[in-house]
Amino acid sequence: MDNSILSELEFDPARGALLYQGVRYLLIRPETLDMFYKAVEEKIGKGAHDAMHQGGFTGGSLSAKKYREVFGLNARESVEFMARMGAEIGWGKIEIARLDLDARVLEITVASSPFALAHGASKHGVCHLLRGVFAGLASGIFDCEVDSREVECAAMGDALCRIVIHG
Repeated sequence: MDNSILSELEFDPARGALLYQGVRYLLIRPETLDMFYKAVEEKIGKGAHDAMHQGGFTGGSLSAKKYREVFGLNARESVEFMARMGAEIGWGKIEIARLDLDARVLEITVASSPFALAHGASKHGVCHLLRGVFAGLASGIFDCEVDSREVECAAMGDALCRIVIHG
């Protein structure tokens, strides 16, 4: 299997912890996250979108900072690494559609998003966690607040998910 992330995972049996470069990860079914998201959305409405985004933002910010320090990655390399890592940990086939550091724009596409597939048909984008992760990454490399939008989503019937982030 050609997966650099999985080949470097470590298991700490004393803690029951799965680690990559000293950072803890966990395996969880997309349906579990989706049911949590749907339950929160039922209770608080669109605030659930923001909550999932914020969770992703925090994780993306922390991961991007850690991996820039560990691997000495520049901005472009950080985005490439996070896209490859996301794909290798099962978040879909993530590709960089546009990265313009001067204009502070990052656009990614995601084929086979587990979030969209688990959620099913929707009138709005549902890849809030993915959108948040890449917004957290973009905020760090652009060194400013960002706005992130999912402009296409497989759950809405689009061929793939497309996330556009502006600084």
